[in-house]
Amino acid sequence: MRHQRHVISILVAAAVLTACQSDPDDTTPAGGGDTSAPATAGPGRANDPLDNPEGTEPGLAALPVADLARARTLIGRVQTKGRGAKTGYDRDAYGPAWTDNVTDIPYGKNGCGTRDDILKRDGRSTKWKDAKGCVVNTTTLADPYSGKSIEFTKTKASAIQIDHVVPLSASWQMGAARWTDDKRRRFANDPLNLLAVDGPINSGKGDSMPATWLPPNKPVRCAYAVRYAQVSIKYELPVTDADKQAMLAQCGG
Repeated sequence: MRHQRHVISILVAAAVLTACQSDPDDTTPAGGGDTSAPATAGPGRANDPLDNPEGTEPGLAALPVADLARARTLIGRVQTKGRGAKTGYDRDAYGPAWTDNVTDIPYGKNGCGTRDDILKRDGRSTKWKDAKGCVVNTTTLADPYSGKSIEFTKTKASAIQIDHVVPLSASWQMGAARWTDDKRRRFANDPLNLLAVDGPINSGKGDSMPATWLPPNKPVRCAYAVRYAQVSIKYELPVTDADKQAMLAQCGG
């Protein structure tokens, strides 16, 4: 009898073990621990700018140490020259604000304004004001500049602003004054040069370049420098020597 009970106990234990191993819903690792899903790119999840050369993935993630050499190499490709005058600068020279009527850039002519495209890209848990899914009514932003979470509502839209990483007036002083109107419109609406960020912080940035302004959130400063360099290289837009040295310094240069 004891032998029979022992055999039955072994068979029951084996059946339970088999069921646990074959259960597709059982995601608990052996010994317990974190059962959350691994981080993947998606709405509202920050990305390493080195892996986001088109600017179509959201946010800015701090670069791992292993990427710092790549970051410095990229920044090293940026050309330098002296800062020109702001004379003649006008926001209208870059076309209507957030126009969708721009070709040769991601999201161009997709039927939604550029501002909402960027809110959609960078936000999470987004709800729409229109049936088309263009006008963002509410969203939650993981702000790269402050490192905080910000709730956006259409009625308090100024809480989140869309930053031109390379400011328009700064680009004018560094050579955009000689560009065609089409190139300036592309530059102003290119998602590579745009980030949804904390409104007051962005207002404080103004038209500053890296030598005089960096995100308060220190862990993303290298990522910010990389994004600035990516825009500069794409548009053949130089920076000052001081700006380049400041960019390199953020990535351990």
